[in-house]
Amino acid sequence: MSHAPPRLLAPARRRVAAALALAVALFIPATAAAWPVSMAVLDRDEGEWLSPVRHRGEHWIAGTPGHRYGVQLTNTSDRRVLVVLSIDGVNAISGDTAYPSQAGYVLAPGQSTRIDGWRKSMQDVAGFHFTHLDNSYAARTGRPDHVGVIGIAVFDEARPVPVVPPAPPIARPHAGADAAGGSRRQAAAAESSAAAPAAAQRIGTGHGEREYAPTRHTRFERASSRPTQVLQWRYDAPDALVARGILPRPWWRRPHHDRPQAFPTGFVPDPPR
Repeated sequence: MSHAPPRLLAPARRRVAAALALAVALFIPATAAAWPVSMAVLDRDEGEWLSPVRHRGEHWIAGTPGHRYGVQLTNTSDRRVLVVLSIDGVNAISGDTAYPSQAGYVLAPGQSTRIDGWRKSMQDVAGFHFTHLDNSYAARTGRPDHVGVIGIAVFDEARPVPVVPPAPPIARPHAGADAAGGSRRQAAAAESSAAAPAAAQRIGTGHGEREYAPTRHTRFERASSRPTQVLQWRYDAPDALVARGILPRPWWRRPHHDRPQAFPTGFVPDPPR
């Protein structure tokens, strides 16, 4: 395992959409995966990884209000990648409303790092923590619409492209049939989405205390304007996920009867003080 920070690379020959990229320095071997970057979320107060639960095509994690968390990013590929991290629809480095072409973190092959907060400088961050929606950083800066989502957009690094002779033209099916099918699929998806009303989001990510988290500038030229990978997880408080039907109701909270009972419990509890 190597702990040496990556070198500051020489300027690229061509300008890229985002001039700023940040390189992180913790290296951990990783296994190969279908996507270049894997994401995990750690509850820093409990020391436990928050396992995502799949529900209706989305992945959800349960965040305990008041608990700090970190987003673990691991480059499982054999090439450098740039990862743009979005928390509640806000870029975790710049604080701007998130968009894939913005600044991100550069990971070397096999490199892993944990992002614990909003980037405040090259030396520190303001810690992520689950909090009431109104106290979230996005809501406090007037952008509450996308609170409850953690996402990444991943870009490959540009490489020299060999000159290849153009291939002969290939007959393609009529474009109208595919476009019509796509329109029908989009209409069906919109109708399905409209049929399931969204529950109110309860928690978001707050702007916590300053923490030491050094990084450095580096150069990165994107291979394309479109990300290689886009991944997002949604989150909410455990009780909210139970109410949405995503998590099962804990057995000790399930009502055993729907009518008053003469002997509902066992022993006599202490009265409230």
